[in-house]
Amino acid sequence: MSTDAAPAHDRAALSAAFERAIATALREDLGSTGAEADITTVSTVRADTSGEGTVIAKQHGVVAGLEALSATFEQLDDRVEVELLEQDGNKVQPGDTLAIVRGPARAILTGERTALNLLGHLSGIATLAHKFVEKAPAARIVETRKTLPGLRALEKYAVTCGGASNHRFSLWDGVLIKDNHIVAAGGVGEAVRRARKATTLPVQVECATRDDVLEAIGAGAPSLLLDNATPDELRELVGLIRERAPGTLIEASGGITLDNVDAIADTGVDRISIGALTHSAPGLDVSLNLDRVWSE
Repeated sequence: MSTDAAPAHDRAALSAAFERAIATALREDLGSTGAEADITTVSTVRADTSGEGTVIAKQHGVVAGLEALSATFEQLDDRVEVELLEQDGNKVQPGDTLAIVRGPARAILTGERTALNLLGHLSGIATLAHKFVEKAPAARIVETRKTLPGLRALEKYAVTCGGASNHRFSLWDGVLIKDNHIVAAGGVGEAVRRARKATTLPVQVECATRDDVLEAIGAGAPSLLLDNATPDELRELVGLIRERAPGTLIEASGGITLDNVDAIADTGVDRISIGALTHSAPGLDVSLNLDRVWSE
């Protein structure tokens, strides 16, 4: 299955993804009016006021998405300067300063929530990914396509900041035959044969039973997804696959938690896909404190 070619690893594409996400978020806050729509800031802060603030981590975690800071303030006012004191992928503790922001106070206050929302969200994903990686070093941890619309590249990038890896990025860079495809195609073997005939892309098929595994192997599937199996069931199926089809990539998925991921990894699977990395990761608590202000 394609992993390293995912757009999340292309720096230019990643920066473009940050810009798009920030532009959408700012439109939600400001509409088409621009920064003047921030009634609270415009009515309380003089236009000639400048300030300096610090972005602080308030929890233990792994930081990801620091580019959200510069991307936000560049779109609001390019006079705002962002000095990063940490790098994506770094472990942080409560009280650590992640960045210093200097410039027009109005722009800092208007962009604060947008920047922190994205930074906290991506850092939360990186933090959860890191926890899974630490618990299960025997297998490669990957995410799924269970991402928020428009944020996939950023969320998949955050997963890598936590030390995990990427699954396929989209529907066009790999074949993953799921249960409904199997029903529509008329069976595991038929679905695999059709896919292998239609494309040269890697083909993976979901298998729910031992019979599914045997049928997939018989049809020449190079990668099997063992869904919702217990560790004992996985161990038995891994042994069968290694005996009948050496070299087959074996992935476990479904119901994976921090409590059972180590037992899943110890069954001998090559990788473990976890939708929760992106769809259920709690955000990392970060804040921006305006430490001083002055008039120009």
